Amino acid sequence: MTVDVEDWFQVQAFASTIDRADWDSLPRRVEANTDRFLQMFDTAGIRATFFTLGWVADRAPALVRRIVAAGHELASHGYAHRLAHEQTPDDFRADIGRARRLLEDVGGVAVRGYRAPTFSINTRTPWAFDILADEGHAYSSSIYPIRHDLYGMPNAPRIPHRVAHGRLLEIPMTTVRLAGRNLPCAGGGYFRLLPYSAFRAGLRRVNREQPGMFYTHPWEIDPGQPRNEAAPRMAKFRHYLNIGRTAARIEQLLADFRWARVDEVFRESLQ
Repeated sequence: MTVDVEDWFQVQAFASTIDRADWDSLPRRVEANTDRFLQMFDTAGIRATFFTLGWVADRAPALVRRIVAAGHELASHGYAHRLAHEQTPDDFRADIGRARRLLEDVGGVAVRGYRAPTFSINTRTPWAFDILADEGHAYSSSIYPIRHDLYGMPNAPRIPHRVAHGRLLEIPMTTVRLAGRNLPCAGGGYFRLLPYSAFRAGLRRVNREQPGMFYTHPWEIDPGQPRNEAAPRMAKFRHYLNIGRTAARIEQLLADFRWARVDEVFRESLQ
């Protein structure tokens, strides 16, 4: 179970209509929404992994400490939510290094995991895994082996595999193989779009062979968030679809499956 800790205005779908220079002037809701997840997980008795933006940790250090104090894994989502394939290798190194140092200083724990914003590690970034390993990460969960207009690496392995000459474990997002295609089964917009019964059936099918990886965001359980009317129609559809029902769906998901931190589920592979 994983949460990508970022705020509503930082999503890639709004990148064309919300200037990152304006982020600090917009109402921040990430702290209260992440606290909802902490309470939800505590009630269900599970521990999760929180891939946290350094930008958020800079402005809400107490939230990072609450995540750690509750027994969850603190992992990195980079600092500034910049797509990996839109950065130079040096810029990428600076971003992930800054985030990891900040998270470790604030959280007081080692940060071993990383997830690229919008699953943006792909064939255009052959250098990314080596840099992640150089900067001290033990694993990445950055590849989604599907076809998508914003992300995806459909020919990538669907199971955890070693990259960076064996120095880093890549744990891809969960897919179901059907009719020769990889279909998404990991959370996000697809979880809000599909009938819950269909998603549950897909995850149960995956679980016959391997653990599933689920991800969500704090803004996905916040129907009261500001509405970005300037965003393109498809961006608004993707972002706001069924967010009023997501919290209840996740609560059902927590009851239907067993969940744990990434570093616990894949402990043997990370040794």
